[in-house]
Amino acid sequence: MALAFDEYGRPFIILKEQDQKTRLRGIDAQKANISAGKAVARILRTSLGPKGMDKILQSPDGDVTITNDGATILEQMDVDNQIAKLMVELSRSQDYEIGDGTTGVVVMAGALLEQAERLLERGIHPIRIAEGYEMASRIAVEHLEHISQNVNRCKRHLAEISVKAVLSVADLERKDVNLDMIKVEGKVGGKLEDTELIYGITVDKDMSHPQMPKQIEDAKIAILTCPFEPPKPKTKHKVDIDTVEKFQTLRLQEQKYFDDMVQKCKDVGATLVICQWGFDDEANHLLMHRNLPAVRWVGGVELELIAIATGNKMMIEETKRSIHDALCVARNLIRNNSIVYGGGSAEISCSIAVEAAADKYPGVEQYAIRAFADALDSVPMALAENSGLQPIETLSAVKSQQIKDNNPHYGIDCNDVGTNDMREQDVFETLIGKQQQILLATQVVKMILKIDDVISPSDY
Repeated sequence: MALAFDEYGRPFIILKEQDQKTRLRGIDAQKANISAGKAVARILRTSLGPKGMDKILQSPDGDVTITNDGATILEQMDVDNQIAKLMVELSRSQDYEIGDGTTGVVVMAGALLEQAERLLERGIHPIRIAEGYEMASRIAVEHLEHISQNVNRCKRHLAEISVKAVLSVADLERKDVNLDMIKVEGKVGGKLEDTELIYGITVDKDMSHPQMPKQIEDAKIAILTCPFEPPKPKTKHKVDIDTVEKFQTLRLQEQKYFDDMVQKCKDVGATLVICQWGFDDEANHLLMHRNLPAVRWVGGVELELIAIATGNKMMIEETKRSIHDALCVARNLIRNNSIVYGGGSAEISCSIAVEAAADKYPGVEQYAIRAFADALDSVPMALAENSGLQPIETLSAVKSQQIKDNNPHYGIDCNDVGTNDMREQDVFETLIGKQQQILLATQVVKMILKIDDVISPSDY
């Protein structure tokens, strides 16, 4: 161990010997890191695409979630390995930036790690692999720009609702959308086709009194963030009431306070009171007799949305996550209205382009660029496998069809429609979402490849 001495000649420890710690170095460290990343990717691989499988996630308190959303799966997984945590952060970054493609980005990163492991076994230095991956990612991103198209509208019901919701709150001048302005609510008992867009606010509360009117047109709303009750003095003193007269005096004082609060709401023209806190039965009775309907215990976030709007469970949760993804797609189209076609067609087209460009690089990076092209094929192969198709045969046929017809729109027919042309199937993804997948996956893999020493501290 490393020692130092103070002014009296007494030794003290600066650093314990690293041999006393669990330590992996060089190729062993890189292989261990790659193995951890691949393990996370394998979990999500079967959830990729429209025919992807669901996962059951159980929280420590017993709550069960059934989902195939990559971000949700990784968010609720108990992960200890540091590299696995990097993969979780990768999915979270994709979800934060784009809102969609959280499964695909992890599958892509896992495929890149698998190809990198093979190159390491052939003796290629990890830095050269990382540089080759960087070159290949730039080629793929530029090719995505080349094959992208502009769009103006969506057809399906939920897609239309999502687009209308985003457009209603979009800042078109700044080309940005604040999704916090859109609230997604779910109700048990209906059909998904019953989903509707409300240009306003929904508050899942009843009127405070059953005799209050259920419908108020052209309402003027008074928003109260304080309790509808007399203020409670912050003191430890007690008031002793020992006569009926004193009790009546106190009661009249409370009634006067309630009456003043109700009158102030009436004076400003309010026809509906929404209160963040509660109020007692006496206040509720007074509100009813003064013809002032009220709703109590409304959350602060809902109050904020009401203020802005007025200008002044398992199935439901999974559907809400799907609508969130659709809202993010619509927001991304506001930022950049270019799309690429889905079903793995973009990845196959990029794989062909990257493979063709590899010949232009005479160095060792050429091997990494070709490996990158092979990794791109992992996404359409996973789509085919999850759809019950033969992955290798299906990929080979679609890739040959793309090259023969020079058509980048051919992908995997996951829904068995009868055509591989994703343009005819109206299957597409946003350009920036697909580009972000490739860039984020590449950056994380480069980071993992550059780690050659893993030190786990032992117990001191």
